[in-house]
Amino acid sequence: MRTFSLAAVLALGAVHTAAMAGGADTQESQALSCPTGSYRMADGSVLDIGPSGSGALRWRRPDGRTGALVEQGDALWTSTLGWTDRPDGHRLTMMDCERGQIRFDDVAGQRQALVQINTRFQASGVELNGRLTLPPGQARFPIVVLIHGAEHSSAVDTYSLQREFASQGIGVFAYDKRGTGRSEGRYTQNYLTLATDAIHAMHEARRLAGKRGGRIGYQGGSQGGWVAPLAARIEPVDFVIVSFGLAVSPIEEDREAIAFDMKRAGFGPEVQRKADAVADATAAIIDSNFTEGFDRLEALKAQYGKESWFPFVRGNFTSYLLSTPEATARRDFPALLEGVPAHYDPMPVLSNLDVPQLWIFGGQDRDAPPFETLRRLADLKRAGRPVTTAVFPMADHGMYEFDTDQKGERVSTRQPEGYLQMMVDYIKQSPADRN
Repeated sequence: MRTFSLAAVLALGAVHTAAMAGGADTQESQALSCPTGSYRMADGSVLDIGPSGSGALRWRRPDGRTGALVEQGDALWTSTLGWTDRPDGHRLTMMDCERGQIRFDDVAGQRQALVQINTRFQASGVELNGRLTLPPGQARFPIVVLIHGAEHSSAVDTYSLQREFASQGIGVFAYDKRGTGRSEGRYTQNYLTLATDAIHAMHEARRLAGKRGGRIGYQGGSQGGWVAPLAARIEPVDFVIVSFGLAVSPIEEDREAIAFDMKRAGFGPEVQRKADAVADATAAIIDSNFTEGFDRLEALKAQYGKESWFPFVRGNFTSYLLSTPEATARRDFPALLEGVPAHYDPMPVLSNLDVPQLWIFGGQDRDAPPFETLRRLADLKRAGRPVTTAVFPMADHGMYEFDTDQKGERVSTRQPEGYLQMMVDYIKQSPADRN
């Protein structure tokens, strides 16, 4: 699952739509979605195969290694490293897709008999599309509800964590955020509305799991890091996992991202003050709902545009305001950022949240730098709140490690080793183990 920051909302644009399909409470084996599935390999390892963002296939290992699969014909796929175009030498052969038999490199594999229960359920005034994925067998299992980031894609169709968690003995409920996939309603980024939808999803997951369901909680990435704690504060669950989310407002996120831009580029305090002025100008535009303040930003561009630091200003949504003509921003951006509470302060919720929380960050996150958030979470932990934090130092937003190409652009290569296992262990831990 790749989740996105506010900047990605501006980049993605139109809402993804898909044809309506399926009825409520129907069960199906993953064999029906061939070749998507979780495979147990002959050497004891696990391999996940699922759709990629480009509509092709992607393989994933629990240790974070991944590659895109390109079909070569005769049931053969070859792989490229991460999200690069560099061949990595891996090969996938579908020996018998209907029976779930594959060969990855020289190792045979069999698709695991995960069970999927598709459903449609009522949320806050809309009907949402969801799916519970169950581990094989009859044992009880903990359940994690996956909460969307700001992306417009279908979680049910694309979130690989459904299978990755289920193959580790965890029940997983994914649902399409309102206005995405096969869910009804208008896309929104109103956190209270989304938190209420998440609570409805949690209830539906409990209902579908029945007696097999044990502890239940949320995992939310990026924007989901604002939504999941709010949902848990309204109605407590057993745990919350926030991946590359923040304990600051969206406006503060943009400011901190710009400050991180300047620091990474090696500029000092004087340049930082100038960059702060740019952040102030874009914040004023957002506060006016893109009706005022463009003249101030244009003046700063004229004043600083030729200075050496200016091309390094990226921020979160500031880069889009810097690069987009005023008429286009006035016309398009209000709808694309509709409902975003730019000054939302998550601290009142977090300061009163007694649900155990695991917060996981990338130390090189350019979109959502974690530094102020880590300071605030440390204060909460000292105050007795059940907060655990972890940082993967070389990961960018989405928890992706990367290479830098000749143009200086980052190209994702994998997820950090230990990231998935950390979440699995936290979900499976008993409350006493966390004390």
